Amino acid sequence: MRYGVSTKLPTEKVLEKAVEYFQKLGLKITSLDDKMVCLEGGGGHVTITVCSNDETDVDIVTSEWDYHVKQFMQRIAS
Repeated sequence: MRYGVSTKLPTEKVLEKAVEYFQKLGLKITSLDDKMVCLEGGGGHVTITVCSNDETDVDIVTSEWDYHVKQFMQRIAS
């Protein structure tokens, strides 16, 4: 499933919060750079891509982690 959300947080903060949130749930980082993080675990994955303009646009693709992705989106939403 694909989700999107906008936030006033800078790119670095979104990725920092994503890593913190999803690692607490047991997911492991498989890829990380300055605009994207991929995490896997529990039979699924979460990929978060961030693009900064006036606001920060966050694109999230997930399998098996929809509930937690929605919770994360609420935490960072503008």
